[in-house]
Amino acid sequence: MRLAKSLPAVLWHGGLAVIVAAGPLVSEAFGAEAPPSGSATGLASETLFLLQIMVLILAGRLLGEAMQRFGQSAVMGQLVAGVLLGPSVLGLLWPDGQQALFPANPEQKGMIGAVAQLGVLLLLLLTGMETDLKLVRKVARAAVAVSISGILLPFACGFALGQFLPESLLPNPGQRLIGSLFLGTALSISSVKIVAMVVREMDFMRRNVGQVILASAVIDDTVGWIIIAIIFSLAQHGALDFAALVRTLAGTALFLALSFTVGRRIVFWLIRWVNDNSVGEAAVVALILLLMGGMALITHLIGVHTVLGAFVAGVLVGESPILTRQIDQQLRGLIMGLFMPVFFGVAGLSTDLTILREPALLALTGGLILIASLGKFGGAFLGGTLGGLSRSESLALGCGMNARGSTEVIVVTIGLSLGVLSPNLFTMIVAMAIITTTAMPPMLRWALSRVPLGKDEKARLEREEFEAKGFLPNLERLLLAVDESANGTFASRITGLIAGARGLPTTVLHVGPDAKQQEQDKAEATSPESTVKAGAKTTAAAEQGAEEPKPAKVDVTTRSKDAPTGEAVAKEARKGYGLLVIGVDKIAAPGGGFHPEITRIATGFDGPLALVVARGDHLEHPADSMFRMLVPVNGTAVSQRAAEVAVALARANDVAITALYVTAASKRDRGATSTRRHEEAILKDVVDLAERYDTEARTAVRVDVAADQAILREARAGRFNLIVIGVQRRPGESLFLGDTAAAIIEKAEASILFVSS
Repeated sequence: MRLAKSLPAVLWHGGLAVIVAAGPLVSEAFGAEAPPSGSATGLASETLFLLQIMVLILAGRLLGEAMQRFGQSAVMGQLVAGVLLGPSVLGLLWPDGQQALFPANPEQKGMIGAVAQLGVLLLLLLTGMETDLKLVRKVARAAVAVSISGILLPFACGFALGQFLPESLLPNPGQRLIGSLFLGTALSISSVKIVAMVVREMDFMRRNVGQVILASAVIDDTVGWIIIAIIFSLAQHGALDFAALVRTLAGTALFLALSFTVGRRIVFWLIRWVNDNSVGEAAVVALILLLMGGMALITHLIGVHTVLGAFVAGVLVGESPILTRQIDQQLRGLIMGLFMPVFFGVAGLSTDLTILREPALLALTGGLILIASLGKFGGAFLGGTLGGLSRSESLALGCGMNARGSTEVIVVTIGLSLGVLSPNLFTMIVAMAIITTTAMPPMLRWALSRVPLGKDEKARLEREEFEAKGFLPNLERLLLAVDESANGTFASRITGLIAGARGLPTTVLHVGPDAKQQEQDKAEATSPESTVKAGAKTTAAAEQGAEEPKPAKVDVTTRSKDAPTGEAVAKEARKGYGLLVIGVDKIAAPGGGFHPEITRIATGFDGPLALVVARGDHLEHPADSMFRMLVPVNGTAVSQRAAEVAVALARANDVAITALYVTAASKRDRGATSTRRHEEAILKDVVDLAERYDTEARTAVRVDVAADQAILREARAGRFNLIVIGVQRRPGESLFLGDTAAAIIEKAEASILFVSS
């Protein structure tokens, strides 16, 4: 898959539009009024700006590393680095040095503030990409109950606290209502990143309680950004304007509705189109930045904060069926290495903990921490109980949801920039975020260690652990190279059955002679595309009774070769596919081996192949004949891969498979305990695999006979009509899958599906 290699340039130039769009907010937050022209320290503004970036990255990296070694989040280390470099520590120990490095003039603040503002949007983009809406749907009842209760109770506490705060802590006492709403929001949200870090570290990511915790944090984040967006609109009007509030709510609802319906399809189509058609570097990453900036501008025009647009853009990108992992890897390094330490460092620089020397402010900060912790813990615990969770699970929820982390810092930074939070109140809330986030990991580890593992949960976890190492579960998209023959139709059907289980996008590449003309002349009802979709529907129907939600609709794209076959396949393969399925009319060469056309197709693709050979019933009725499958196994990784494919086909068609183990040992030798244990272990693996997917697997053993003879005899004796066999691709100018495969393709009466390494 062709992704970014020159990310810094793309992020810098692609982000300028977003910075310009957010210019008013940057100016309000950091005092920027004009482009920087110089520095009172004697250094040029650009030189000082570069020095500031380097210091924040270095300090954030060192303290983040130290925090992680103590089981804390790197984000807290970056925030603490800013606090140490600000007036709280460096400003006390060396005031002149602190002012020289971070001068108070608006121009210099505007430069680093612009990077921090872009960092906010990129952080929200990354947070959205990490948001798993499928997870929310799976544990919806408990997660919604926890989120509603876990937001309402601390929100009410924060709002009430805001109503009784001294006027000295409010920048504008006339806007106490908006300040109270902001304070309530700040106390009610949780940090998905911090929660996910601890849950992942404890290996609870897929546990029931872990999923509820993460899903609840996702809902908290989403609702929190919507509330922030609405409060932003209120703050712009300076008072509660019901007409403006209705317009904001209606605009936000319309934006979210369009984003998660039409927008979801548009984003998927754009990512796929750009990846498949661009020739330059970093095209997909540039597209994602444009999507982020565009959606941020839309929310700005609606009258809500740009962070909501960036977050929703991240969710849509993360839900794209292709490229998610690669995009995440490309973006994460630069965001976490540059923008995160700068943003949280700037937030720390704005924090002046010296105000806590005043007993009254220290007492208020302690009360703020107590109210925030009790409100969030009590709300989450109550929600877990109402959601049907056990006492120990609800306890873990209460502990986990109390971390504010990075989300809190972003929220209060926005509040400071809007003028609804004073610097003192900002410092108090940041102190609360640091303390609750630092206390959460040990508390959550203790609580999770007390949650027992149920029988059903254990079975699900074992299945998911297997899938993480499996072949089919890790595919992202399929490439089907076919002509209009019966063999091509049969291959299309198999591809659809595989794709339908997880909604894998599939590209059909017509490789037959005069492919464009055949595509035009062929009736839609019998085209490879329609056969793929029909197969996917069959699998989707079989999956409806499963624990996992119904798979997404399979997106099928059609391509006609515009170059010789090998070049056409290689060109398409560069766009990124996990499996190539081949189904063409001519399989075997007259003198033995594979036809040269098969070799040309295979050599254009470096990844795994699935080579389809239709015979018997599958030649006469390739689109709907039943499967009676034989799966030869020998314990190798490639035979396990073939077994996965066979089980997927069997599950979609509600049929059984037969696993055949062939051994060259004599019957006398098979009496040895070690030999029989090895044989039984291999067959048991296949049976266990089938059971995980509610499929029946029978076993058979053939002794003291060559592998190809054993497979052919078993196929005839059991009247199997499809042999699914794992094979190794051998080096050479022609495609060669081994002597056993060559003998089977020459002599077998049944259809064959070769699954290669």
